Amino acid sequence: MLELILSLLWWLSLAVSVVLAVPAVLLLVQVLQALGASRALPTAPNAARLAVLVPAHNEGAGLRATLQQALSQLQATDRLLVVADNCSDDTAAQARAAGATVIERQHATERGKGYALDFGVRHLEALAQQEGQTPDVVIVLDADCQLGDQLLPRIGALALATGRPVQATYLMTAASTGLKPRVAEFAMRVKNWVRPRGMHHMDLPCGLYGTGMAFPWAVAITAPLASGHLAEDMQLGVRLAQAGTPPLFCEDAKVTSVFAASREGESSQRTRWEHGHLSLLVGEGPGLLGQALREKRWGLAVMVLDMLVPPLALLTLLLLAWVILQALLALAWGVGAPLRVAAVGLLSLGAAIVLAQQRFAQDLLSLRELLLAPLYMLAKLPIYLRFIIKRQVEWVRTKRD
Repeated sequence: MLELILSLLWWLSLAVSVVLAVPAVLLLVQVLQALGASRALPTAPNAARLAVLVPAHNEGAGLRATLQQALSQLQATDRLLVVADNCSDDTAAQARAAGATVIERQHATERGKGYALDFGVRHLEALAQQEGQTPDVVIVLDADCQLGDQLLPRIGALALATGRPVQATYLMTAASTGLKPRVAEFAMRVKNWVRPRGMHHMDLPCGLYGTGMAFPWAVAITAPLASGHLAEDMQLGVRLAQAGTPPLFCEDAKVTSVFAASREGESSQRTRWEHGHLSLLVGEGPGLLGQALREKRWGLAVMVLDMLVPPLALLTLLLLAWVILQALLALAWGVGAPLRVAAVGLLSLGAAIVLAQQRFAQDLLSLRELLLAPLYMLAKLPIYLRFIIKRQVEWVRTKRD
């Protein structure tokens, strides 16, 4: 009986080691691929007729700058539509004053960005039927982002030329210069720039990140937008890939925003992101991966594996703790295979992080500062514990200042 128990524990340990090592190895592959020269995108010779959709919930204090930037990149035949969603402030009035068309939505239970996007697309569809002319591309922007030069015409033309959703490079900058905010900014660079760049170099789809997204009209009107999921953008990207229209990464088009400045806002923002990602990871990820493998859709399978990569801080903490545990077990019982697999994962993760810092973030963090990052990652443990005991399931607007 004891031998059977030990055998089961060995197999369980090996399985956990593999589960933790695979995302770390994938991350290293993505970073290595990203180190190469930029891969050419399909040509996009024709300008697209654009409908820019901005979902906004109580954004009256700050959305005018984003709308003015958007209008400066649009032509007379384009449209800028703001969905003032469940607002209790002057969002609608501020958007109209900035020159946007505004529609307002109120719903007691269906709350969140996905529902606002669906409401906006349905409005655009009704307008197209009245006018007898549809937009070529629908572009989604957050109400608080800053647009890079020629962002809208670039991703719009590319979506029109390829018939695929297009995701621009979306980066977030720290509101302060402390080490903790810069570590967070580095993690965002890895997630939203380095990893999709690596996927693009392997001719694989990227995820969707919530802003700077362009959808061909035929994709926009059939996309499953109406969702209250905390990670609705990540979920949508996989759904579109399943439907045969995988998102395409456009590195040279850029959109940025700023992390919440207040401690309360930062905690709320981070909790929503992390809990949304983890709920997809444990709730839908294994089933999606199994389906992709059964159907032999290898590109989709890698995209799902990319979705299954845990947040960088959590993956680091889990691998460190698991390697230490397996080292102790190996010393006690001489069982080494789970330790070796876990060590490969930890070394792959370390190599990926160092290479990403050297190539993409020397301006942000030094190697010495990077070595201190695990100490700051420990501060995120309460977020992960709350996912287990008190998971956030409803969308809550981030308090920005």
